[in-house]
Amino acid sequence: MKTKRKRIGMLAFIVMIAVLMIVTMQTPGTIADSENYQCQTYATVFALLPPVIAIGLALITKEVYTSLLAGIIAGGLLYSNFNLELMLNTIFYQGEGGMVMKLSDSWNVGILVFLVMLGILVALLNKAGGSAAFGEWTTKHIKTRVGAQIAVIALGVMIFVDDYFNCLTVGSVMRPVTDRHQVSRAKLAYIIDATAAPVCIIAPISSWAAAVTSSVPEEAGINGFSVFIQTIPYNLYAILTLCMLLAVTILKVDFGPMKKHEMNAFKGDLFTTPGRPYESDEEAISNDKAHVMDLVLPVAVLIVSCIVA
Repeated sequence: MKTKRKRIGMLAFIVMIAVLMIVTMQTPGTIADSENYQCQTYATVFALLPPVIAIGLALITKEVYTSLLAGIIAGGLLYSNFNLELMLNTIFYQGEGGMVMKLSDSWNVGILVFLVMLGILVALLNKAGGSAAFGEWTTKHIKTRVGAQIAVIALGVMIFVDDYFNCLTVGSVMRPVTDRHQVSRAKLAYIIDATAAPVCIIAPISSWAAAVTSSVPEEAGINGFSVFIQTIPYNLYAILTLCMLLAVTILKVDFGPMKKHEMNAFKGDLFTTPGRPYESDEEAISNDKAHVMDLVLPVAVLIVSCIVA
């Protein structure tokens, strides 16, 4: 059955490529950023297809990067009127948004390198035992489930430099603590996710601030950083998400699938789902010489350096 499905899928793929090749041969490869170029799907319902495809595939396949790539390809095909040559030029070389052009920009590459270095820092904190030492320290001072969840929120607020760095650090540090207090992994993931992005998008010193600032055109004559600061009070999503997170945590309100996860966590099942990510907790490296400062000092230096620089 699986072999038959693969053959059908491969046949459909070959047919689709053949149709696109025919369309490509019959249509001129007009440069996409030309003033005279017209996209036939512009301002039509078909313009919604790329995000629908990306989100739909992400929900079905659980593969975010592949789904995003499929959405990008779909958008490129629609923008190029299904001309393969023009689609490739649009995705990779278009001056306004092509991948190659974006990666050749020093500002974008700087942000990319910054994110990679943050990931390296998290790995070093884990290898040095700082994450495990901090987890053991917080365990001695946190006695309740609500306290454990509030600690996750507090640590997430303090690490406002980048949301990815926030998720990686808070997750690896606080996972042992929430496990001991029988907080489900789903609830931990929700708290981390609902803290990371909202805090970073309203923090003046963060990778989000840099990204938003860079999106303001230079010819507009507007200071992008000033615009970002002025829009913070109007970022209702971030503010209300943080308020709701505190309310749900303090009032112990759970509903829907989250309630099921929490009820199972009370019984000892932190996962509920068949998958058991980090069940062996191999990343939490214990080191007798490790100290809480092995985690606090690097993170503090990072935050201060970002603010000063």
